[in-house]
Amino acid sequence: QVQLVESGGGLVQAGGSLRLSCKTSGSIFSINAMGWYRQAPGKQRELVAAISSAGNTNYADSVKGRFTISRDNAENTVYLQMNSLKPEDTAVYYCALARRSTWIFGMDYWGKGTLVTVSS
Repeated sequence: QVQLVESGGGLVQAGGSLRLSCKTSGSIFSINAMGWYRQAPGKQRELVAAISSAGNTNYADSVKGRFTISRDNAENTVYLQMNSLKPEDTAVYYCALARRSTWIFGMDYWGKGTLVTVSS
């Protein structure tokens, strides 16, 4: 059974930084694409960043240059380093895993989410 557990969310002032972590189990992590999504109140869930099994990355335009996704295959963990946070980054952030090596065909498993709140 595939499980994803996020951590690292919290309250931060605008301009601050947070690092989200997602520990996975039950899959061959190194062959899976991983991603971070977020959903703000009243909005649809959106892709924030994704990383393929080969390490290729993709970012939403709104976070380019501020957020960095990375993975540690030895620890079965994916990270999201978030710098220069803005109030509009406030959302529940979800970790996701794809059975395939790329995120292009969508994600198959989801974590329960971690709340990030950025105060102005």
